[in-house]
Amino acid sequence: MTRAVCPGSFDPVTNGHLDIVRRAAAIFDELVVATGTNPSKSRLFEPEERLEMLREVCADLPNVTVMGFSGLIVDFCRDLGAPAIVKGLRGGNDYEYELPMAQMNVHLTGVETVFLPTNASWGYVSSSLVKEVATLGGDVSSLVPPVVHARLVARLAERAAQDGA
Repeated sequence: MTRAVCPGSFDPVTNGHLDIVRRAAAIFDELVVATGTNPSKSRLFEPEERLEMLREVCADLPNVTVMGFSGLIVDFCRDLGAPAIVKGLRGGNDYEYELPMAQMNVHLTGVETVFLPTNASWGYVSSSLVKEVATLGGDVSSLVPPVVHARLVARLAERAAQDGA
């Protein structure tokens, strides 16, 4: 059985993320979608909330499991017996950012990284951009799954109410 891990912050999960997950799930026998905790980054959603959203949007994929992790992704992969990491690439900047990490990961543990180019229709979508546009009142409903959109709108309304109080 070939197992791979598809890591990300997924804050929030976008349709671009889901495209990569679905395509990776078609390639590997088992895919673990993993979201980590990075104390140096501020997130809109807590780790458990991101896991819940991922579980909801991946529920129709029988060979996909959603898990959280902390520490190095390669240690997580080694613990799971996963010889590969799957990363989506939107363009050259993503490649420049991801390549050194992929090289370090294989050096440290032998875990390989498989790069999947993002479908052109999602190439401009990032969680950061989705949050920014939504915060400014833009319609991002076509960029995220409906359950994620509902949570995103609710969270931004909570934040706006807190800031206005």
